Amino acid sequence: MKYVLFAFVLAAGCVIGACCKQAESVGQPQTSDEPVTELAKEEKDEAPLLLDDEPLLLLGDDGGSEQSDGPQADNSRCFVCHINYMEEDIAVIHARANIGCAGCHGESDEHIADESWASGGNGTAPDTMFPKPKIVAFCMSCHTKDKIDLVQHRPLFANMDKIVCTDCHGKHRITTARKCKWK
Repeated sequence: MKYVLFAFVLAAGCVIGACCKQAESVGQPQTSDEPVTELAKEEKDEAPLLLDDEPLLLLGDDGGSEQSDGPQADNSRCFVCHINYMEEDIAVIHARANIGCAGCHGESDEHIADESWASGGNGTAPDTMFPKPKIVAFCMSCHTKDKIDLVQHRPLFANMDKIVCTDCHGKHRITTARKCKWK
């Protein structure tokens, strides 16, 4: 019952906060001759965010959306929860090559729909996960040994039982301890 009350209070706070947006000039010195009411009116005239707007696919180094010449993978379904991967090297590089999260982890519809982990439940795992011993073999199914720089990758090939691709290429492993076990 206390969680229901907490959720209600939190939701009410969000609604009130969204309805009571203050003008940006409040608490700052006024730098133009226009009255504050005119500044607030300009804010109201901005176009609203629409559901059919182009999804934010990747963040570039400057924090903005960065487009490539070809098609990019749409990872927006994953970024709802895993927003940290919008700037993660492997996710960004692969998405720019039109290889999305689903290309490696499967569509994972049940994982995306399951929010039970938020209330302490056991979440549904993505369709495909890679334990450390399987990472190199999976990566090399696309990045074959003859296509990658052998000098740079000699430590990997010499220690494939101890080193994996993600040790050097990005931080693609979730480092925080999960509080739930997969179903």
